[in-house]
Amino acid sequence: MSDDYRDPSGNTEAFRAFQAREEAAAPSTPAPAAANRTPLIIGGAVLAAVVIIVLVFALT
Repeated sequence: MSDDYRDPSGNTEAFRAFQAREEAAAPSTPAPAAANRTPLIIGGAVLAAVVIIVLVFALT
């Protein structure tokens, strides 16, 4: 078996080029996660208010 095989991960220049290509292909700004949680937080607050109101009427 010959020793002509060269590991591309061992070449710093090739790795940097690969990394730069991957960063360019990835979106720079992901969708904000807070916008997806807003309805969940509002729903939780409404549910908590309903439970508190039911408990107040049930215990009086």
